[in-house]
Amino acid sequence: MIHSTNGEVTIALLEDKQLVELNNDKKDQSFQVGDIYLGRVKKLIPGLNAAFVDVGHEKDAFLHYLDLGPQAQSLLKLVRLATTGKNPDPLLTNLQMEQDIDKGGKITSVLSANQWVLVQVAKEPISTKGPRITSEISLAGRYVVLVPFSDVVSISQKIKSSEERQRLKRLAMSIKPKGFGLIVRTVADGKKVAELDKDIQDLVARWKSAITNAGTSKPPAKLVGELNRTSTILRDLLNPNFANIHVDDQVLYEEIRSYISGIAPDQVEIVKLYKGKQPIFEHFGIEKQIKSGFGKTVTMANGAYLIVEHTEAMHVIDVNSGGRVRADSEGNQENNALQVNLDAATEVARQLRLRDMGGIIVVDFIDLHNPNNRKALYEKLRTEMKRDRAKHTILPPSKFGLVQITRQRVRPETNITTVEKCPACEGTGEIKASILLIDEIENNLRYFVQEQNEKQLHIQVHPYLEAYLNKGLLWNSMVHQWKKKFKAKIRVTGNSAYHIMEYHFFNKSEEEIKI
Repeated sequence: MIHSTNGEVTIALLEDKQLVELNNDKKDQSFQVGDIYLGRVKKLIPGLNAAFVDVGHEKDAFLHYLDLGPQAQSLLKLVRLATTGKNPDPLLTNLQMEQDIDKGGKITSVLSANQWVLVQVAKEPISTKGPRITSEISLAGRYVVLVPFSDVVSISQKIKSSEERQRLKRLAMSIKPKGFGLIVRTVADGKKVAELDKDIQDLVARWKSAITNAGTSKPPAKLVGELNRTSTILRDLLNPNFANIHVDDQVLYEEIRSYISGIAPDQVEIVKLYKGKQPIFEHFGIEKQIKSGFGKTVTMANGAYLIVEHTEAMHVIDVNSGGRVRADSEGNQENNALQVNLDAATEVARQLRLRDMGGIIVVDFIDLHNPNNRKALYEKLRTEMKRDRAKHTILPPSKFGLVQITRQRVRPETNITTVEKCPACEGTGEIKASILLIDEIENNLRYFVQEQNEKQLHIQVHPYLEAYLNKGLLWNSMVHQWKKKFKAKIRVTGNSAYHIMEYHFFNKSEEEIKI
């Protein structure tokens, strides 16, 4: 599901109608993973064997020596030629390659203060930290990843067939541009050479654009941006298992259809324009899942629940059996604890994807004394985490029931506040009489009908209030009384995104009328 507003696009990924990923794509967002910048070295930190580079963010970007890449000297040479007006060949066919840098070398032997460098965002700014960058440039496409200054062809480990791996390697070697390496992605499995070649040509064009822009720019400058988050997610996730892509914006709908027609023409028809009266997330039940999935307490169907805590150093998840979970008919608490833990493992894996939690995660499962049960829990968690695209490592449960997980963190954690400040009291603890809310709505209704001459109105309220206004038979509900009283078409619907005393008026064109 893709919901578009004026300033941003929200993408919700559902598996079996359950929300598993929520991504937010703000328009004109800078410093996304994959963006290529021309930066200036601000200062060298020999103690960390790293440099701080100015790329235009309020905090200088961090570049470690190990992130320079073996061919750092060749890249610096290319940048020097481009920025001094020498117009080097971006295809690297005539560039004399430099020696690989020493793996155990020092940052001061490669970089100097105020030097111009070509870098790529590897990790987005998080909290008080600036972006983490690398000068080992890679450009990701649908089927391949293009790596300048390399000559290596690698095949995704997820492609298991040895025959297919050999076929893809032969194809990649035959169409690989000189001076570039290739990483063949999993989705290339079974694809023809023409599809791979088109992908490579698109990536080469992006690389040429970066070098050309470097010749006319001064640091800090963004040379080439990664695809927007929407296109990136579709590029990386789109597969034959996708049933539908629902979009509620006409322009975005056309853009997505155009993009998918280029990367997967056979799947264009799954893109559908949502034209419903309800907000798209409300219609598909996503709004409620967001409210329930991002709180401190996450309940599960069996009565058990998770407590999710975030600290500066790590994330902590506590598994609780809940008051409704009892030992089985034989009084075997071990089996009961195992079942709760197995169900919790599924929810923990979902929560890590949903909230995009990175760094160190410690999960406190219910104690299991049987080693075989601990092994079963470990295997269950590993199986559930296989769907996670982020790199991760899981350690087996300790005797205390603790499972330690490290998960790649490349962008800020998705955090949605699910607790609501009282809209009436503003946190003071006192509100005006709630019984007057209906009178307040009716007064506004009277104004719009009689003073503004609105003859068709749609009122959106909290579902509790909607149930009250529409209760009773058709002819004696509050809404029906308003219709008779004001001689207007009036419709009341619920929106779970609203707080209990929130309401909004819309005209016949579904444009909001400001009160």
